[in-house]
Amino acid sequence: MKSRNKIVLVASLVFSMSLLFIEESQAQRCLPGMKGIELRAGTVDGFKQEKGREAFYFGAAIGKYVSGGNKWVFGAEYLQKNYDYKKTVIPVSAFTAEGGYYYNFLSDAGKTFFMSLGGSALGGYETCNWDNKKLYDGSTLASDGAFVYGGAATIEVEAYLSDRIVLSLSARERMLFGSPVGKFHTQVGICMKFIIN
Repeated sequence: MKSRNKIVLVASLVFSMSLLFIEESQAQRCLPGMKGIELRAGTVDGFKQEKGREAFYFGAAIGKYVSGGNKWVFGAEYLQKNYDYKKTVIPVSAFTAEGGYYYNFLSDAGKTFFMSLGGSALGGYETCNWDNKKLYDGSTLASDGAFVYGGAATIEVEAYLSDRIVLSLSARERMLFGSPVGKFHTQVGICMKFIIN
């Protein structure tokens, strides 16, 4: 009987210590100075898109946390949207760089889920039909490639799968000036973040 009580006592102590360490490890998330590498991808301007007329984006960024779970984000992104032209499509592609600040406005006590609002400055280059002005039917595109600039507003939900791996969903509205095609694009996407320190 005494050995059974000792086993129960030891098991209770081990369980209590493990809870203590779990709580401590959760508290180590989003500390000032921590950095993460983000890989992003998603859809542009809606989910219902016909085959061959898809609009998508992908990119990478690095985020650095500051106080309160807020972070600075710097990255690069590729966005492509195909526009209908007779029996084919004309691709419009944008290469942009981003610098922005994300404010953490909601998180749970266990530091597993976070919601942030972000504002970013964007700048880059946009090309129509890869700057090939002649179309298959002999027509000529009036749009040239152009340097674009503007900003984006983002809402992001993050979930920690482990202390080093984060899954996030985001919705973003981009506004780019200098584009001859479209100034506003809505992006919805997914991101995997890997905490590197």
